[in-house]
Amino acid sequence: MPNIGTVLREEISRLSRRESRSQVDATKKATAQHRRDIAALKRQVAQLQRQVTHLSHKVLGAPSASSDPTAKRVRFVAKGLRSQRNRLGLSQTDLGTLLGVSAQSIYNWESESTHPRDEQLAKLAALRGISKREAGERLKQRVGTNGKNRRKT
Repeated sequence: MPNIGTVLREEISRLSRRESRSQVDATKKATAQHRRDIAALKRQVAQLQRQVTHLSHKVLGAPSASSDPTAKRVRFVAKGLRSQRNRLGLSQTDLGTLLGVSAQSIYNWESESTHPRDEQLAKLAALRGISKREAGERLKQRVGTNGKNRRKT
């Protein structure tokens, strides 16, 4: 013969599970509906952004997304960075020192695992027009101001 306490505990447990399930099911349905609504709104925003971009190109003849319309977009190619670094005779550490980034950043850019930010792209573009001698002088200045010794390559 089962104990009355055990039977009572099982019944209370069963009823509480049933009640909580009914509460949770309503919440799950509401959450699913909210997620569908959010996804629909995101699609709508993306479509409207495409329309705005298309219309701004059509009317103004220039992209509206850039904050500075006079700024020219700098193109980044990993092979180009490597060849530029070799042309200047710099190691990844030296180039990183010139740009104010780590040697690991240079390695990641050259291996195409990351992409430089806009401010670093501007610095890279500025280095395109300098000579090997000028790069060495800038590096000596940078190392001199940082108080680090330059490693010989």
